[in-house]
Amino acid sequence: MFIGHFAPAFIAAAVTPDRPRLGAMFIAAQLVDWGFFALAAIGVERMRIDPAASVMVPFDLYHMPYTHSLVGAGIWAAAFLGIVGIHRRDLAVGLLAGLVVLSHWLLDWLVHVPDLTIDGTPPKFGLGLWNYPTVAMPLELLLTLGAFAFYIRRTRGPAGPPLVLLGVMLLFQLVNWFAPHPQSAGLFLYLQALVAFAVLTVMAAWVGENRWFRKRGGLALSAQ
Repeated sequence: MFIGHFAPAFIAAAVTPDRPRLGAMFIAAQLVDWGFFALAAIGVERMRIDPAASVMVPFDLYHMPYTHSLVGAGIWAAAFLGIVGIHRRDLAVGLLAGLVVLSHWLLDWLVHVPDLTIDGTPPKFGLGLWNYPTVAMPLELLLTLGAFAFYIRRTRGPAGPPLVLLGVMLLFQLVNWFAPHPQSAGLFLYLQALVAFAVLTVMAAWVGENRWFRKRGGLALSAQ
């Protein structure tokens, strides 16, 4: 799953008690993947390319105990909860951010073949929807578009920035699905992923700075 991970970010940003902070929630949504690719770049966690790994994704994610175990994800979530809570001086916002971090493991559980763990050791978990593209693809789009619509309905602001963000997200997802897969795992692949996360996060921060909560009925389509 790629852009589907941002669905909880849209929802959390839409229900925060202050101005929507979509950039921070986008970081939360992919925080454990930020961690994974950074750790993979220095050899702490590991993956390899295996065309037989699943129908959709040729990644054999065979060693990622610090980011994609449930305990590991919980630690990342707790750390981000503390950072956001202290920075914003608001425990509720920190808790929302922490839950978004933790949602990553749960969404991965839906699509990954069994490569997720509870504490970094077997057994491994994953429903394996990556082996069923006709289920996994619509699910990802449904999650993303549904959460995006919820965010738009809950906030006000110019229509342009969120639509640009959504367009870039969909473009990245199409590349993720249909572009030729890499022949081997390595630093270039890891940096590609990190750059993609960074681009979407910067755009989300831009969107969040131009949105605010609506006080009465009407769609969030124009600034006032």
